[in-house]
Amino acid sequence: MAIKAAFLDKDGTLLENVPYNVRPEQMRLAPRAGAGLRRLHALGYALIVVSNQPGIALGYFGADALRRVQQQLQALFEANGVPLEGFYYCPHHPDGRIARYATVCRCRKPAPGLLLAAATIHGVDLTCSWMIGDILDDVEAGNRAGCRSVMLDVGNETKWYHNPYRHAAGMATDLRAAADVIALADMSHSPPRALHRGMEL
Repeated sequence: MAIKAAFLDKDGTLLENVPYNVRPEQMRLAPRAGAGLRRLHALGYALIVVSNQPGIALGYFGADALRRVQQQLQALFEANGVPLEGFYYCPHHPDGRIARYATVCRCRKPAPGLLLAAATIHGVDLTCSWMIGDILDDVEAGNRAGCRSVMLDVGNETKWYHNPYRHAAGMATDLRAAADVIALADMSHSPPRALHRGMEL
């Protein structure tokens, strides 16, 4: 049976926004993020983190650093009594300095590749799932994957250009408020918007 998932951006959504941070001791949940995780879990959503990590392509840190990031994420989730279903990241950047990662890919948000891959691995029904992020690239990735999206309006968006995919189903001030938006949508049984899934892996 397919499950429903809440796909979570990492920095600026789930965690305090520290650019290119892979140091576990500096990874802290954003305000009310713990409450948001607990609420989403209670609503029956599998919790999956999807994150652009261009620091790998730019040579700031190696891919092995993401193992420690995942371990710390798991610890933060466990401290809040919820499971981390998966952690998926894109190491690419078209202007990267590390040749193998300096490419245009299908996984770097706003492309939907991370969500599509996670959905295949975990048996996720994307039409019943949500993407939560703090910039419109997150919104677009979710919509292209076939989810609905909630954007956290916390001042991190700098590229306010629009296309049909860059419109969130809801806005919120933090992850707990985003969970309330999703709970309300669940109660109203509103159908997800029919959107083209865009680029596939």
